[in-house]
Amino acid sequence: MKNRQQEWSRRNFIVNVTGAGAVLLLNPLMSWTTNEDDRVARLVAKTIGIDTHNHIDVPLNTAELPGPKVDLLGEMKKSGLSAICMTFAVDYQKLTSPGEAYERFINGLDAMDLVLKSNHMQRALNDADIKTAHQKKQPIVIQSVEGAHFLEGKLERLGVAYSRGLRHLGLLHDSDASVPLGDVYPNPPQWSGLTAFGTDVIKECNKLGMLIDLTHCSNDAINAALKVSTTPMVISHTGLDTQLGNNAFMAKMMRPRLISKEQAKIVADAGGVIGVWTHLADTPLEYVQNIRAMVDVIGVDHVCMGTDTKLTPSYRPAGNFNPKPEQVQGKNNFDPGKKPIRIGERTNEAWQNQKSGFYYAVIDSMLQTGFTEDEIGKIGGGNYLRLFNAATAGH
Repeated sequence: MKNRQQEWSRRNFIVNVTGAGAVLLLNPLMSWTTNEDDRVARLVAKTIGIDTHNHIDVPLNTAELPGPKVDLLGEMKKSGLSAICMTFAVDYQKLTSPGEAYERFINGLDAMDLVLKSNHMQRALNDADIKTAHQKKQPIVIQSVEGAHFLEGKLERLGVAYSRGLRHLGLLHDSDASVPLGDVYPNPPQWSGLTAFGTDVIKECNKLGMLIDLTHCSNDAINAALKVSTTPMVISHTGLDTQLGNNAFMAKMMRPRLISKEQAKIVADAGGVIGVWTHLADTPLEYVQNIRAMVDVIGVDHVCMGTDTKLTPSYRPAGNFNPKPEQVQGKNNFDPGKKPIRIGERTNEAWQNQKSGFYYAVIDSMLQTGFTEDEIGKIGGGNYLRLFNAATAGH
């Protein structure tokens, strides 16, 4: 299949040809483009596309509730995704007092309740919920949190989280919880992998029916978790440490968060699935090449998409940020009082000059690079669904 950019260059040349012959030349190309677009649209509709790590920014402090209204439904429909693991983290601002992490967690869930209500959307509690929503063409979310800081050593809070719809738990995040669960990668190791509390949390998640996400875990923590869990686990957002892209600054910054081929194989051999993020890829084609690299190492049954992007705008309290126009990348992105839009931050603006929704762009590039429809279905969401079902079935 020819590269889409090459086809558009050819089309531009034909359009510039004068006379009636230009129309005759253009029609076959228009037919080719339409057929390809139809195939992409058909696959978007047919497959269950899931972003296994997507940040929906909401206020976490009580005084800032309920937060701004966001068009989550509109952005999801634009993206072509059937579901997202709708996540937030409580440790972006330093945690300084007991109970603060839990308060932020509950506030975040309350705010997300309102986001879902205003968008007429629901949380998926099991595999059947996702499949039913897809059949009805209704986008749905899987509630996630990045880091178990909110537990603060209290295992019973997992039950509260489960009752609020949490089904995807990121065990660790950037900083240690007040009662640590394990070694955060790439921070200096302190716990030889998992702590006793971290082990207890994994066992309780297995008991409740909650999928565990090992992103941000050190290799020792990952390997210890694999020995404890009775169900396979996901690493929702990373990439191979051999795929560094063309931006030296970004490569240096993101390199510590990537996974080696050897460690990726360990996760896959234990039945796990690894999500490839959009970082370090300047185009949809480069992103798909990073997916291909992961597939070549661990097999097509163990790869998914976990963008680490945001479908909806970044949240900041009113008046807390007033950027200068030159701080903002891209056109028409300047809005005083709001955080600037960074190319690569928003899911439907993951790449410069992105013309289509995220999943449309990815499937288009997957077809160009030779992925079969069956492989697209697995990577798009089927592999994650297998793990999600294994974790939640019977609960």
